[in-house]
Amino acid sequence: MAYCRQEGKDRIIFVTKEDHETPSNAELVADDPNDPYEEHGLILPNGDINWNCPCLGGMASGPCGEQFKAAFSCFHYSTEDVKGSDCVDQFQAMQKCMQKYPDLYPQEEEDRLEETAVSEAATSKEEEGSS
Repeated sequence: MAYCRQEGKDRIIFVTKEDHETPSNAELVADDPNDPYEEHGLILPNGDINWNCPCLGGMASGPCGEQFKAAFSCFHYSTEDVKGSDCVDQFQAMQKCMQKYPDLYPQEEEDRLEETAVSEAATSKEEEGSS
């Protein structure tokens, strides 16, 4: 025989093998849009940014979280013809912060390759100039 236990927002239902042998009579309940535990995605119904969205990968809470929030907010609320074109300073501040924490914010492989190529080109020019 099944029984149910409530733990916080969760309801735990224990069932037996016999319970599984009969068809379920459970009724699905529509999601409550006011449920504080419900995930709303990146943009909340009121248009605000959901900083707790897992899609942000924790960027809003790291050591550069404030810079990330400033840049992302600027972009989100930008009304420029080229969206975000008025946010260059905020994105530069975020990038500058992230460069201080390379273990937390590793550069993309493409960026690393580009930096390596630029560095190698500079080294070649130095070597040519000293010969």
